[in-house]
Amino acid sequence: MKKSTLPGLLFLAQASAALAGEMPAANDDKGFWYAQTSLYTRHFSPDPDHNNHQDLIGLERNQASGLVIGGATFRNSFSQRSYYAYAGKRYDMADYPVYLKLTGGVIQGYRGEYRDKIPLNRFGVAPVIIPSVGAHYGPVAAEVVLLGFNAAMVTTGVRF
Repeated sequence: MKKSTLPGLLFLAQASAALAGEMPAANDDKGFWYAQTSLYTRHFSPDPDHNNHQDLIGLERNQASGLVIGGATFRNSFSQRSYYAYAGKRYDMADYPVYLKLTGGVIQGYRGEYRDKIPLNRFGVAPVIIPSVGAHYGPVAAEVVLLGFNAAMVTTGVRF
């Protein structure tokens, strides 16, 4: 990662804090669990080596305050089994069943010749920030997840 990326990350963190003050938490005062899977992935610059079937399985805990803690396993863009452990914040809209979610954590699994395909993967574990936009209807939800500048993924899941 270049040194010029640090100010962008700091700006993103401050913008997240500002959004947290503007958007109220969900009406559910107990929080919920969310189990999800991937439906569709699209790489912005397709490559024959890219895998568009992530086989993602994730589980996260969403607190009433908007705090999100979770983990997921998936096949990365090069079909290697990978893992993502994260924490973040969900920003619910007051009048619509739509939300923004920003998570940050570590990804493990980019190995061998693909080790440098993810920034800062010096020791096999790399820090990441992943934004998404989601909507829910009752217990069913769907999200569009931005995977850096490389791809977008559509996920679906169930809240319980």
